[in-house]
Amino acid sequence: MKLFARVFQFYINSSIHVSLAVIALVGITVFEFDLKVPTALWFFVFFGSITGYNFVKYARIAGLHHRSLTNSLRSIQIFSFLSFAVFLYVAFMLSYKVWWVTLCFGLLTVFYAVPLLKNKNLRNLSGLKIFVVAVVWSGLTVWVPLVSVNSEIDLTQWITFVQRILFVVVLILPFEIRDLPYDKKELKTLPQKIGVNNTKWLGCVLLLVLLVLEFFKQPAAVAYLLSLLPTLLLTSGLLLFATSKRSRYYASFWVEGIPILWCLIYLIVGKFFL
Repeated sequence: MKLFARVFQFYINSSIHVSLAVIALVGITVFEFDLKVPTALWFFVFFGSITGYNFVKYARIAGLHHRSLTNSLRSIQIFSFLSFAVFLYVAFMLSYKVWWVTLCFGLLTVFYAVPLLKNKNLRNLSGLKIFVVAVVWSGLTVWVPLVSVNSEIDLTQWITFVQRILFVVVLILPFEIRDLPYDKKELKTLPQKIGVNNTKWLGCVLLLVLLVLEFFKQPAAVAYLLSLLPTLLLTSGLLLFATSKRSRYYASFWVEGIPILWCLIYLIVGKFFL
């Protein structure tokens, strides 16, 4: 059991789980628009996500305690370095357009962790944190796969991008509720500004808007809609039951795992409607 617990903790702490969630959202975009993306793109996004997330989470800690890193943190550091190496290797198999789009969202990730003005980064600017993360996730999982196949951008794809932003924003809300007792007041997170209950209801409204936007797409995709409905119900349920006293894995495993489940549902439903 101890070995399983250690492996599971490494799986969560090294950002493998969240990176699989990012890949799942890429898969949903690929399925929705029937894209034939290069195999290298999957590795590019997966290992890039691991690198980016671990940089944001551990760069400052490693810098402060580089001489006395725990075995766990040192393992994550080594894993992140190897992931970055794979990320660079597969990057050369992709077009320069993918590089430029990824660079734009990559810079947002860097400035999310690195101070810009007056020792403040994007993460510490009041009210910006949640939207920066949502835009980066949405850009990587919508625009990058579309650009990789030189797809022409139309209204439906823009709607998908907006939907993805709304979806990721709602996924972040249980984390903000969890971190409420620890977040500094100047962060001005949604739970701090409008309260936990209002944050939950706002999240449900955003999911409803996401669903309504689906009916503005042309043509309507039955498989996508049938996979979207249970995903939104599950997301709203986990949001409504979120509290600051939940287990750390409530958000970091179950909530972050929703995109993976969505992708699996889409795959299953797609077999009957594609």
